[in-house]
Amino acid sequence: MLRAYASGIFPMSEARDDPDIFWVDPQRRGIMPLDGFHISRSLRKTLRSGAFEVHVNRDFAGVLRGCANREETWINDEISTLYMALHVSGQAHSVEVSLSGSLVGGVYGVALGAAFFGESMFSTVSDASKVALAHLVARLRLGGFELFDTQFLTSHLASLGGIEVTRAEYHTRLRQALRAEGDFLSPPEEIPFHDVLHLSTQTS
Repeated sequence: MLRAYASGIFPMSEARDDPDIFWVDPQRRGIMPLDGFHISRSLRKTLRSGAFEVHVNRDFAGVLRGCANREETWINDEISTLYMALHVSGQAHSVEVSLSGSLVGGVYGVALGAAFFGESMFSTVSDASKVALAHLVARLRLGGFELFDTQFLTSHLASLGGIEVTRAEYHTRLRQALRAEGDFLSPPEEIPFHDVLHLSTQTS
């Protein structure tokens, strides 16, 4: 798995019940510029309210289940097992968002060098996944990461500042990021609200 990520490819399955895995290297790759995450006024208000609790690596399995718990998913049992193994080895991490003690959103991915490969996110209440991403971007910047790979660019990610680059440009950025070393766990688990805003780009 780690060799695959270092080569610029990632695993997927056709469906939850499909036992097969295939490897993907898109012609157009989604990334989130770490200095270009967009925080809207409404998201700023949500972050400031402190209604959500944000934690790191406390419930990786719960985030993984939340991401797979949808009508159409590429996360089958084999992929779940692989990511749990990467988490146990310290290579895969999650950012969890809770409301009144219940997990309501989160994001998980793989850290390698100064690259973070975002795999999937979920939300069961409004803004939970956006809060998770805002904290993830802040954590990556504080931890010295250079590349945040989102695999594909969705409308949701585009609204938050995500962009597309060519396969060639992605591989160039990846090689550069792998020559450096990020530290996902060096920032404090609970990054203060003002730091989250400072480490992101608010445009509206």
